[in-house]
Amino acid sequence: MKNTSSAQTARRFAGYSRNRLISMGVMVVIFIILAILPVVAPDSYWVTRISEYMRYGILAIGWVLFSGPTGYMSLATAAFYGLGFYMAAILNGPLPFAVVVILSGIVGFIVAAAIGALTLRLRGVYFCIFTFAVVLLLNQVVLEVERLTTGTRGRFVQQESVHVAYWAILIVFILTVVVTMFIRRSRYGLALQSIGEYEEAAAHSGINVVRTKVVIFATGAIFMAMAGAIMATRRSYIDPGIAFSMETSFLPVLMAMFGGMGNLVGPVLGAVGFTALRDYLVTAYPDAFMLIFGVVLIIAILFMPNGILGVAQQLWRFIRRRTGGSPKTPLEKGGRRAPA
Repeated sequence: MKNTSSAQTARRFAGYSRNRLISMGVMVVIFIILAILPVVAPDSYWVTRISEYMRYGILAIGWVLFSGPTGYMSLATAAFYGLGFYMAAILNGPLPFAVVVILSGIVGFIVAAAIGALTLRLRGVYFCIFTFAVVLLLNQVVLEVERLTTGTRGRFVQQESVHVAYWAILIVFILTVVVTMFIRRSRYGLALQSIGEYEEAAAHSGINVVRTKVVIFATGAIFMAMAGAIMATRRSYIDPGIAFSMETSFLPVLMAMFGGMGNLVGPVLGAVGFTALRDYLVTAYPDAFMLIFGVVLIIAILFMPNGILGVAQQLWRFIRRRTGGSPKTPLEKGGRRAPA
């Protein structure tokens, strides 16, 4: 009996390792394709489109990194993204572009850590409202500083080429995915899951709840600020309304929900699908865009509670049952599904 149990455990872990290797292999292939895209398809249109997909992928993954396992609804994405915008507007030119992007991530981490230390003792709707208020506050503060120091509403940005911005956003996208996967499989990932399931029990079990939440919240802000710094260089002019747009706070949340938050594939699928759908509706139905878009979102939320990824997993189970195979999805085979 003991030998049978050991054999089953060994097969389960072997299946888990095999599926992890397959997932890693697919991810590496995708990264390679993205890396050679500007070489094989130098058309600026597609390079720009893929950059947009990766930009929203970074924001969605950065949001899911903290809010996914904990259940804390953060709307501060636009605050960190906007900080990156202004870091690029002020420093790009006097400093090398790569240095500006790195400094933006550092500033994003520091500001997010300060905000997190103040707000992450709040819960539920109070935390959500506070993070939303932070975006509004930064918008008004920057606007007033611009008025007093420059006498204008915004400022011009030294631009970078389409391909330079593409390579930079690709590097940040890969870094976001790798770091998020590492965190979700580390003790911090387990701590976040414990906090999301029962925060008081997590605190009593020895987890430093506040420190864990602040560190992960600030880590996600690094990538959001770096993405903002990169994408700002594709504009010639910015102002607080552009940098701290409310859309940047809400879209990553909707994209993560649209794609599914079970693992990192969901937010990326949501970012690509959501952005492509929005662009198509804006082009095809400019007058009825918001109406159609809202209806699609309501339908998706009502009938796809687990997002596109959840629908794909249900479809896989159905096919496997009809063909007589295991109903489990590839992500679920081999024991407990990995968090990323």
